[in-house]
Amino acid sequence: MPGQPPARRTVLKGAALAGAAGVGAAACSTESKLGHAQVPTPTAPVDLGTADAVPVGGAKLYREQRLVVSCPAKGQYKAFSAQCTHAGCVFDKVEGTEGNCPCHGSRFDVTTGKPLRGPATAALPEVPVRVTGGKLVAGPEA
Repeated sequence: MPGQPPARRTVLKGAALAGAAGVGAAACSTESKLGHAQVPTPTAPVDLGTADAVPVGGAKLYREQRLVVSCPAKGQYKAFSAQCTHAGCVFDKVEGTEGNCPCHGSRFDVTTGKPLRGPATAALPEVPVRVTGGKLVAGPEA
C-alpha cells in the first residue's frame, strides 16, 4: 500500500546488503600499503637454494617463500617481497624483470621493487639476501 512505511524485514535486508557491499569495497581498498599482507617479508632466514638458479640480468620467483630475487651482475643479488602491495596477492610469474600480480594486474620492477602498473602504488618491501656456501639466504640477518 502506498504511503505506508516499509516493513521491518525490508529495512533489515537493506541494511544487511549495504553492510556486505561495504565489506566487499574494503577488501579491495587501495588505501592499504600492504594490502592483505600481514607479514610480507620473512621473519627468519629462508634458504632459497643455489645462487646460480637466479640468472645474471634476470630474476627468479620463489612463490612459496613469497620472494623474488634478481641478479643485476654476477654475485650481486637483490630480494623483494613477491606479495603485491595493493591487495596482498602473491605474484604468479616473473617475465624478464617484471613481477605480475594475478589479482588486479599490478606489475612491479623486481630489480627495484617499484610499481610499474597499478592499482598498486607502493613499492615492494626489500628483503636482505646473501650467498652462503653457494646458497641464497633471505630474510633478517641475511
